[in-house]
Amino acid sequence: MELTAEMSNPMMTMMIKSVAAEVASLLRAELARLGGSDVQPMLLDVKQAAVYLGRSEQAIQHMIFQKDLPVVRVGRRVHLHRTDLDAFIERNKE
Repeated sequence: MELTAEMSNPMMTMMIKSVAAEVASLLRAELARLGGSDVQPMLLDVKQAAVYLGRSEQAIQHMIFQKDLPVVRVGRRVHLHRTDLDAFIERNKE
C-alpha cells in the first residue's frame, strides 16, 4: 500500500482520526434521537388529527360536532383515538 503525504504525517493522521471520531459521535447521538421517534401517540389532539387525515382543524371540529368522529375527553381537552381515525378512513373508502 502506497503512503500518501497525509498518511505519513502523524499530525494529519491524528486530526483525521479526531474528526472521524467526532462525526461518529454526532451520528450516534442523532440516530439515538431519531430511534425514539418511531413511537406514535394513540391519542391525537384536533391539530394532529387534522394533519393525520389531511383536513383542516375546522373540518375535524365539524366532524366531531356531527358525531362522525368519536372523541376522548380529558377535562376540557378533546382527543381523537388513532384507531377511530383509521376506522373513519375505512368507512369512507369507495
